[in-house]
Amino acid sequence: NISFLASDDLKGRGTSSPEEKQSADYIALGFKSLGLKPFNNSYLKSFSYKKSLNPHDSSTKDLKEKFSQNVVGFLDNGSPYTIVVGAHYDHLGLGFDHNSLDPNPENKIHNGADDNASGTSALIEIARRLKSGSDTHNNYLIMAFSGEEKGLLGSNYFIKHPTFDKKKMNYMINMDMIGRLDAQKGIIVSGWCTSKVWGKLIPDLAKRQNLKYTVDSSGVGASDHTSFYLKNIPVVQFFTGGHG
Repeated sequence: NISFLASDDLKGRGTSSPEEKQSADYIALGFKSLGLKPFNNSYLKSFSYKKSLNPHDSSTKDLKEKFSQNVVGFLDNGSPYTIVVGAHYDHLGLGFDHNSLDPNPENKIHNGADDNASGTSALIEIARRLKSGSDTHNNYLIMAFSGEEKGLLGSNYFIKHPTFDKKKMNYMINMDMIGRLDAQKGIIVSGWCTSKVWGKLIPDLAKRQNLKYTVDSSGVGASDHTSFYLKNIPVVQFFTGGHG
């Protein structure tokens, strides 16, 4: 999955690009093959946003409506509560939005193997294990978000235009850049203080797996868990650190 999503053929999965749509179709097919239900009759959930035609102009006078899609599968176990598991699948495309670390990014493929083909591939693997496992105590919304690189567009749209009762969302797990785990540094766990439960559960789980970790108490950060936390949903994000 990482090899496909990060391939040159997908040209960096820029938001609203044909290649990002190809990625969405690929993820949706993966969800279907695992036996996840389409959420409200469709895996692909389109949303619109407005983007300036002039990337150097931050005003709102010259805006063009664009479209993208989240990919959502549902594992329905008949539970009153649902856990959201998410990761963004978009990346920087060909570098024309100037979010790149490259000083001259334009027309260069930003493959995004770690950001965030790693999290998206984990999302698919978690869905596979949940579907074949014995955990039937919760329902699961498995969500691949678009537009994260442009400002959490997909997750923000989903939570602000609910087609699911937010009161039934137990919590949200987010994975963004988890592909470079350094055993000495460990994993960064964000959202620690958004639920008292994390401090009771995670230390023992980490100890069992001999996994070092550091914590970030805030539920607000530069990834999609923020959209859910701002609607009072407990969150936890996993992250293995930035790199060039």
